[in-house]
Order: sequence, then structure tokens, then C-alpha cells
Amino acid sequence: MKQPHICLDETLGVRYAVLPGDPARLDRVAAQLENVRELAYNREFRSLTGTYRGVPVLAISTGIGGSSAAICLEELHNIGVTAAIRIGSCGALQAGIRLGDLILGCGAIRDDGVSKTYVHTEYPAVADYQLLGYCVQSAQALGCRYHVGIIHSHESFYHEENDAESAYWAHKGALGADMESAAVFTIGRLRGMKTASILNNVVVCGEDTADAIGGYVDGESLTAAGERNEIRTALEALYRLDREEQA
Repeated sequence: MKQPHICLDETLGVRYAVLPGDPARLDRVAAQLENVRELAYNREFRSLTGTYRGVPVLAISTGIGGSSAAICLEELHNIGVTAAIRIGSCGALQAGIRLGDLILGCGAIRDDGVSKTYVHTEYPAVADYQLLGYCVQSAQALGCRYHVGIIHSHESFYHEENDAESAYWAHKGALGADMESAAVFTIGRLRGMKTASILNNVVVCGEDTADAIGGYVDGESLTAAGERNEIRTALEALYRLDREEQA
């Protein structure tokens, strides 16, 4: 059945997906694929398919925030997608994480709104162990600078307590902040999907977020390189997953 938001159905027959937030980022994903075919574009959900090293991959944008990511993940589950990797941006919460470094989330703090509507907050938001392992292997093989740890997923980009909130979770050891990983991990686990999150750091710890995001949108070189690296890492991880599942 055709899904109401992503406008795709199970006849697509693709098991693996990468999930950028920004629809424009699909152009950079497409540059890493062969046999690219545009599929649909409804609201924030733009999609295309292609192959990476012979493996069919779906790329679909989720927009901003956990609520739209949740809609996308649910509908991907409905059409038979079994593994999905979020590829997005984040702000660093620890010193030493440079612009363009990758953060590979092993888990997320569920400070979002949507995951709490699914299950009690005691339920952990964690990446799939196998898929995370392939993300780590891929980042190493590609020579990317990366960090593995906890992501703080929050609900609001603009609110008065952002600085205090970031300082609190930084003190607790969170590596970076985004808005979607907790929803992706939680819903993916509940639906039996393998999920992971690879984040490109676009804000160094202590920097003004709005200024840094502006630099990223304008194509600042380090963060642009980080975006290319997260795309390559995600695609290579899905290739490794497929090779294992086909063995």
C-alpha cells in the first residue's frame, strides 16, 4: 500500500535506507550511488534510490525533528525497510571534537517529545549493535575522524534553557546534540529495524549554534567534508551489513 507521507509502497523492494534531514542532501547522496532514480517528493520527504557497490539503497529525507523522522521510519517499516542509518548534523558537547568529525551514536538521551509517546522513558534509545559496528569499521576503513558515544536528542532548537541544558548533558558525558536520533533508535527497536546514527559535527563546543549552522549551509569546507564522510560511511556500513546477511 502506498504510504501517505513518503508516497512509496512495498513494491520498491529495498531493505536499506539512509535518512538525511535536508532534502537537498539527497543530491550529495546521489553522487555516491549508481543507477540513481528519483522517486517522490512530498512535504519534507524527498526520496531516491540507487545502488552502492551493487546493493540497492533508498535515500529519503526526514525534515527537522523527531516527529517527522518518526513518520518516515514508520512508513519505511511498512514498505519493508529493515535497516536505516540517520545521516545528519549535530553540535559538539565535548572539547576536542572538531568541525567535520563524525559522531557515531551508541545511544541517545530521550529528551525529545515523540519517543515518549511510544514507550516509557525507562526504555533505552540504543543503536543496533551490529549496524553500529559496521559504521565504526567503515569510518576506520575510510580514514574518517570519528567518536562513538551518547547523543543528546532534544525537542526545540530555540529555547531559553539551551545553554544550561547543553552544559548539563555535556557534564554527563554526551558527545553531541541533535533532534532525531532518540526517535530513530526507539522506534526502530520497537519495530524490529536495525538503526544507527552518524552525525557530522557542525558546531564546536561553546560556539554559537546559529552562526555555525549558517557556515555549514554556506558550504564551509570542513563540515562539507564531514558530510561527504558521513554519507560514505553510512553506505559502506549498509554494504557490509548486506554482505553479512547474504553470507
